[in-house]
Amino acid sequence: MDLDAFTQTTGEWLRGTGADSDIVVSSRIRLARNLMEFPFPSRADLKARAEVETLLRDKILGISSCGRLNYESVETLPELDRQFLVERQLISREHSEKDGPRGVAVDPRESVSLMINEEDHLRMQVFRSGLALEECWAAINRIDTEIEESVSFAFSEEFGYLTSCPTNVGTGMRVSVLLHLPALVLTKEIQKVFQAMHKMSLAVRGLYGEGSQAMGDFYQISNQITLGKSEEQLVQTVKSVVPGILDYERRVRDALVKEDRNRLHDQISRAVGILRSAQTINSEETLQRLSLVRLGINLGLIDNLSIPLVNELFLYSQPAHLQKVRHERLETSDRNAARASYLRQRLARSEPSAN
Repeated sequence: MDLDAFTQTTGEWLRGTGADSDIVVSSRIRLARNLMEFPFPSRADLKARAEVETLLRDKILGISSCGRLNYESVETLPELDRQFLVERQLISREHSEKDGPRGVAVDPRESVSLMINEEDHLRMQVFRSGLALEECWAAINRIDTEIEESVSFAFSEEFGYLTSCPTNVGTGMRVSVLLHLPALVLTKEIQKVFQAMHKMSLAVRGLYGEGSQAMGDFYQISNQITLGKSEEQLVQTVKSVVPGILDYERRVRDALVKEDRNRLHDQISRAVGILRSAQTINSEETLQRLSLVRLGINLGLIDNLSIPLVNELFLYSQPAHLQKVRHERLETSDRNAARASYLRQRLARSEPSAN
């Protein structure tokens, strides 16, 4: 897998298109599977995990349901490259940080990621830009079916697919949407969303999933339990809550414009100005400023900047991307300066104008 080639793109989940893409950044469905004849990764020794990697690598590279796949041994990757893949959501933080034989297969569009020896023997992910959960489910179901034709997954007639984490037992499915909710955050209405999702047994997580912070006003909404539900039911459960959240965010956006357009416009314009002129800036501030810019574009308050561009800035201002593009390791202070330089140069090509 040529990781340097990835530095020319943003990947499927940040393409900036698809249904309701002003708020729904991406849709994702993940399936967890384990091989019947091997212990779970947490209980397997290095020899068993190596056998699992070899077996599954050969199987998944032979499937036809998702086109050509490129494989990378995560075990042998330098730390920077592993973090680079985490930032692109192609592997999890746990997959990056654990040891032993493990790998990942990715398609050229970065719409499919198949992790071997993460928490489970196999974790399959399918991404789509915008709201497209049914499309994700159809794609990952084809992949799962084709792989299961040549291997035996651990399955119980009573419980369903068996997984390392009890909350994944059943379908082994995690359905999620990544939402950008800056207006709800600005007005502190986001707590109402948290409370409503909790009552519906849905999880609200940060940008990079479990245990991560909600950087840049991005939130993942996903199911928590899979046992006793069919795959179609889980897809519909998550999909059914999205329209209400979108309506809430849009109504609050409209209210912000009507109540104090000048103040909001000023906040957004200042964010653009800082991004275009800062000499040093950290990741957290960058994401918060870009969140306001993204809001301004969607409200029609900024011209000559696009959502795909903001998504690109968001990704390539992340620590590993900055260093990967520059082909050098940077200390924090140097990264902050490099980030500011990148933003100034990239935004100089697109002079924004205010409406």
